[in-house]
Amino acid sequence: MKSYIEYASDTDFPIENLPFGVFTSPKNEQKHIGVAIGDWILDLHVISHLFNGPLLNDKQTVFKADKLNAFMGLTRPHWIEARATLQSLLDVSNTTLQNDKDLRQRAFVKQSEATLHLPAEIGDYTDFYSSIHHATNVGIMFRSKENALMPNWKYIPVGYHGRSSSIVTSGTPIRRPYGQTQPVDGADPTFGPCRLMDFELEMAAFVGGPPTALGQRVPAREAGDRLFGLVLMNDWSARDIQKWEYVPLGPFTSKNLGTSISPWVVTVEALRPYIVDNYPQDPPPFPYLKHDDNFNFDIKLEVDLKSEKYPVPTTISRSNYRYMYWTAKQQLAQQTVTGCNLRPADLLGTGTISGETPDSYGSMLELSWRGTKPIRLLNGEERKFLLDGDTVTLRGYCDKGGVRIGFGKCEGKLLPAVPLEE
Repeated sequence: MKSYIEYASDTDFPIENLPFGVFTSPKNEQKHIGVAIGDWILDLHVISHLFNGPLLNDKQTVFKADKLNAFMGLTRPHWIEARATLQSLLDVSNTTLQNDKDLRQRAFVKQSEATLHLPAEIGDYTDFYSSIHHATNVGIMFRSKENALMPNWKYIPVGYHGRSSSIVTSGTPIRRPYGQTQPVDGADPTFGPCRLMDFELEMAAFVGGPPTALGQRVPAREAGDRLFGLVLMNDWSARDIQKWEYVPLGPFTSKNLGTSISPWVVTVEALRPYIVDNYPQDPPPFPYLKHDDNFNFDIKLEVDLKSEKYPVPTTISRSNYRYMYWTAKQQLAQQTVTGCNLRPADLLGTGTISGETPDSYGSMLELSWRGTKPIRLLNGEERKFLLDGDTVTLRGYCDKGGVRIGFGKCEGKLLPAVPLEE
């Protein structure tokens, strides 16, 4: 495809992508919905009247909202029609918007002049544990190679309910938390700032479609119509706090300190050309978790770590979404098997995504192997876990046939703990 909007060949946001987000700019102080195209944002509030297809003609108000919830709450055919409309309006052969100088001036905003916000109001957030290499690595560290995976791991997509109020958009700093830790096994706990601060390389899927009723299940074979799009996610983790608190109910304060996501939601439709085989599952999953189609994606993932003392980041991990054992469809089916109701813009995190080799591990816990193998940055500094002032940047993209579909970046800087008042 070719657009009249010029952009570099390695842009994350060609006309084949068109991710959705929410922004403010000098042109509008109110939050507007937009799509990214090259270095620009197309303001959908300004062109809402051009969504005049059979499904969206009477739904144009969803593009005038200040968040994506209402648009996500429509159906997959609505999303497909919106995408087709946008690609048509941006195509080099279409003059509707291209030759209307006044409308075009109002509709396009430079990304460099815009402020990006959370794309939606996230009502509920679930974080899964679906990368088999990550789960195996952690199991080996804390149990043994022979007992790496817990007995339930290959039967159910394991997860826990996170804290949606502390999900923030890329660029928001994260504070080192306080909490209880047990520095020495068997000793009494102590209280103070986290000493083993970590990132987690994840992605997350936004749930779409109309709300479901309490008691309604969504089996995996039907879940595709309920998955709107994906973002990058860094689920910051206080490892020493987590180690003390997770028995018996799992993560709590070690995870609610902040979760960063990228601001652009790349739709499932844009990702379909990059579908790859699902990860082989043995034993076969229960019927409610089965789907016959492939729903895994070749998304290349990278993690950069930048010290406050040195401006050039070091790429410390290269992984891939395709290492997921459980698919997003299966995660959604597990979420609803009890009849748990869904709402538009619920978020499903993948859990840390690690590959097969040490350079593809998705956390400091694994990269430094629990602190026993420090990693070296370009300026010679070493890291076992994150230090105050460190900036972590996640990137993700698909690349095939000369077309690159990117997610932008998910970035956050770790700030020192706030001193406690006496």
